[in-house]
Amino acid sequence: MKPSDRSGGSSREDRLTDAEAIPVVDDVRELVEHCLQGDPAAAVKLVDRFRGMVFGLCYRMLAHRQDAEDVTQESFVRVFRNLHRWDSTRDFRPWLLAIAGNRCRSLLATRRRRPQPLELVDQWPDRGGDVQDARNLADEVSRALAGLRDEYRQAFLLFHQQHLSYAEISVALDCPLGTVKTWVHRARRELGDVLRSRGAVEEFHP
Repeated sequence: MKPSDRSGGSSREDRLTDAEAIPVVDDVRELVEHCLQGDPAAAVKLVDRFRGMVFGLCYRMLAHRQDAEDVTQESFVRVFRNLHRWDSTRDFRPWLLAIAGNRCRSLLATRRRRPQPLELVDQWPDRGGDVQDARNLADEVSRALAGLRDEYRQAFLLFHQQHLSYAEISVALDCPLGTVKTWVHRARRELGDVLRSRGAVEEFHP
């Protein structure tokens, strides 16, 4: 509220709408604190701020929009259940993305235990066709990512899509820094090999 908006005979509370009464919180740590205090508006704000980022990771890992939406929602439920466990001395984003990535990996493991429908075969284009006419590079990247080991894919996406540092990924995934570097390197190499083998690119440099 501007100072001029608070002038007049009625009380400030009488003039504030519900939306105006919500404190504007820009700092994530302060926002989390409001959530822990039971402020529903803060919870909505937290989800709004990070939903696109979480969905982007889930969609890349799962290559299925509805599954990505479901896991995004499930991830935020888990985040709020464990919000009191977040170490406020650390960055919130890696912690959040690690939860989302782990939920994706759980779903991928469940998928592998299910019989795969034969219709999936039809989703792969005929290699004899014209590559550029049959599919675009984005589709090929998504398919190639889906074939990577879960930990390779998660580390690759956190590094290249979410722009976390190796150190941040190491903390988020609770694994050694050298392991993270190895996973990202192998994911990059395998992704390039798949794209080249399918004729999508001549050289791949993510």
